Amino acid sequence: MTKFIGFILLWQILGNPFIALFIIFIILYFLDRRFFGFFPSLTKPFKRMRKISNLRQQVRLNPNDVSSKYELASLLMEKKKYGEANQILTEILPRMDQDSHVLCDLGLTHIKMGNIQEGEKYILEGLKINPRTGYGQPYLELAKVFIQTDRDKTFQYLQEFRGIHSSSCESYYLLGKLYEQSGSKEEAKQAFKEVIEIYKSLPKYMKRHERKWAIRSRFKS
Repeated sequence: MTKFIGFILLWQILGNPFIALFIIFIILYFLDRRFFGFFPSLTKPFKRMRKISNLRQQVRLNPNDVSSKYELASLLMEKKKYGEANQILTEILPRMDQDSHVLCDLGLTHIKMGNIQEGEKYILEGLKINPRTGYGQPYLELAKVFIQTDRDKTFQYLQEFRGIHSSSCESYYLLGKLYEQSGSKEEAKQAFKEVIEIYKSLPKYMKRHERKWAIRSRFKS
């Protein structure tokens, strides 16, 4: 209702409904970026493209620069270019086969490409070297993969993740979704409530990242 009144007022002031809508969108965008994080950043893709271009040039000049290749692969994964990232990670793996981050990222690219078993194998190899890799995020990625096909594995990976990152609202939200899909409504409701309680206990600097899960859970519970 407040947004509608604001739109009407802006329309009256500016005399153009399209400009009024545009201004409202800009205001909502900046509020979201400041407090919620549902909308993607408008500037990040351009910064990432520039960085990718610089890294490609650097790798062409020095093909043995493994660290630059790994950084390039990580940025390509952010851009959802999993096939190209997979090729780079596979290339550098013989020289970094004890690096848990490389193994987990390689596994994730395989999963995103549909190679679930291969991806799970590499991720588990990486987590065997260091279970706290990425603050346990690879466990959460595995839980998401199996949520529709293997609930036992999903529970297992969620428990592993929560053992490392107990303050994660997302993990409890996923747990609630899992209970919901299996028809355990009371357990699902309790998991969603747990998200809200965890969110309340978080320090201020962590709340922005976790807020969207708390909002979704509030609707669910």
